[in-house]
Amino acid sequence: MAGQRMAAAGHASPADRRAEGAEATRTAGRAAGKVARGVGGFLRPFGRVGGILWLEVTGVFFLLFALVFATALYRLRPASLHGPYDKTFLASAALLALFAYLGASSFVRARRK
Repeated sequence: MAGQRMAAAGHASPADRRAEGAEATRTAGRAAGKVARGVGGFLRPFGRVGGILWLEVTGVFFLLFALVFATALYRLRPASLHGPYDKTFLASAALLALFAYLGASSFVRARRK
């Protein structure tokens, strides 16, 4: 009886309010999904360019380290290989090779994108 009075007075029952709320939630979810797809489509080219730029910046960073180890390698040339600096020379050579590889592969990956 109370439900009939509330319905007659213009008030919706709790079940009706839940149904209206669920429909509003579904509509809002669909709208949010469409907005997300639109924004994602707009930002996709910027993400691609940002990824390429990131690879190139890290490639330069690695090549700077390779340059540091190349200068160290030059200072410790093979003439002193049998002296007290032979371990430093070999470590510099290994690190130069590592950072040169990382820098070059970063640029190669950027060109493939």
